[in-house]
Amino acid sequence: MKQLRVTLTRSLIDQKPNVKRTARALGLRHIGAFRVHKDDPVTRGMIFKVKHLVKVEEL
Repeated sequence: MKQLRVTLTRSLIDQKPNVKRTARALGLRHIGAFRVHKDDPVTRGMIFKVKHLVKVEEL
């Protein structure tokens, strides 16, 4: 199965609470933090919600 590397590139300060919770659920707590997730519709939906804050790479 494909994997995605998600990196937080912008701050969570001044973001709406649901955006902050989504980023934290992805395991992203500070700028530069990254996590590898499996590529599935649930993860893609979470990434779509925080797309303005993250960079995504396929592995």
